[in-house]
Amino acid sequence: MGESGKDAKEAVGTTASFPYDRMSVQHFREQFPRARWSDERKAWFIPGKMASRRFERWLERENAAISVHADARGKDAFQFDPIQSPYLRVRPEGLEVVTPYSRTIVALLREIPFAAWEPSRKAWIVPFRSYEELRKRWAGIEEAARRNEPEQRKARAAERRESADPATRLRSAERRRRRHPLHGDDLPPLERPVMSRHHGIVVFDRCNGELVAPEMLEGVYPEFPQGHDYVWGYWRPASLEELIRTWPAKAAPAENALWWQPSIDELRIARKAAKGREEGARRKAGEP
Repeated sequence: MGESGKDAKEAVGTTASFPYDRMSVQHFREQFPRARWSDERKAWFIPGKMASRRFERWLERENAAISVHADARGKDAFQFDPIQSPYLRVRPEGLEVVTPYSRTIVALLREIPFAAWEPSRKAWIVPFRSYEELRKRWAGIEEAARRNEPEQRKARAAERRESADPATRLRSAERRRRRHPLHGDDLPPLERPVMSRHHGIVVFDRCNGELVAPEMLEGVYPEFPQGHDYVWGYWRPASLEELIRTWPAKAAPAENALWWQPSIDELRIARKAAKGREEGARRKAGEP
């Protein structure tokens, strides 16, 4: 954009700069025949009181024309050598990328100039002018899309479960149940984030007094102090809002504590993780 100023002869006008392109320079000189190149400013100088406004209007029209030309050229390139993929659709305004959610895909698409998320379609729109940039990254996008298909994710999860040893499978099953042994005479406050020994910062929402079987303690929680009666406490992940409202502990927890008030460092880690979870949930719901 231009900046108001004066040339070497103190004439009123504006300096003008724009990315170099032979056709753009030709159009500029046709529109502004009195403009002169300034070696001192490394820019063009346009004389006149209205020079700045005239240059801004011309630059808007020129950029629009360049975009139309670039889109036409990109469309020709796509028609000559198209990407054939179930994850790509052709639209009048460009190419529509529809894939399962993947952080890899989002990162790659954000590298493409002019690519934008369209919430109403739950898809990325890439204008034809950016086709070459899309093609450069398409192999990575398609690979990540296939890897994140629901069937592929389920198959990998099943394979991990089958390959794990019995103790690991038992611990995984316990985490899915979202329960945690607690001392019957030292229960945590409900609906408040606390630090747990096994699951990090969680919110316990109920404890019905159900006793933990001794074999469960031996198989999954062998490090818990023996000689106590334990009951099951049921938990859920803490939300970002709950973690922000939680005050950090002023003292270190007791040596054998099963739960405690989190420290500031523990809260920082949990807040970062909760923010990532909530951003991922918004993207899955159609918000990039």
